[in-house]
Amino acid sequence: MCRDFVHLHNHTQYSLLDGATRVKDMVARAKELGMPAIAISDHGTMLGVMEFYYACRGNGIKPILGVETYMAPNGIRNKAKGEEKDSFHLLLLAKNLTGYRNLCRLTSIAALEGFYRRPRIDHDLLRAHSEGLIGTSACLGSEICQELVYGRYDRAQYLAGMYDEI
Repeated sequence: MCRDFVHLHNHTQYSLLDGATRVKDMVARAKELGMPAIAISDHGTMLGVMEFYYACRGNGIKPILGVETYMAPNGIRNKAKGEEKDSFHLLLLAKNLTGYRNLCRLTSIAALEGFYRRPRIDHDLLRAHSEGLIGTSACLGSEICQELVYGRYDRAQYLAGMYDEI
């Protein structure tokens, strides 16, 4: 039925206050629809990744491991309350084992060093740990989309180029 379609942006019960789908139910539905693969991309955490991985493998579905990170535009050390938004969304997916390890590093650093209201990373961290990762602008909450919403097309184009370079 859906053999040519793969969901890459899915939140589960591990995305606090944003996801209600239970991992086993999501994987069962993907199998029911004949999807060859499905991704997990919870907000700022990879707590459900192992449960998701084993559920997918047990149902003959390729698991795509990811996280929707929170990007700190002024660096993770900046925790001053100000007028600027303190984080934007960025979807990161692992394309191989190196990417998975980099996701683990990034989410650990985000929780331990970058936490300000939520676990955050920044452009420098992403640059240092980008091997094996695929990034997308995620949703309306991304840096690029927010610049477009406010009509700052040059800034959006600059950010798109920067992420392409990373």
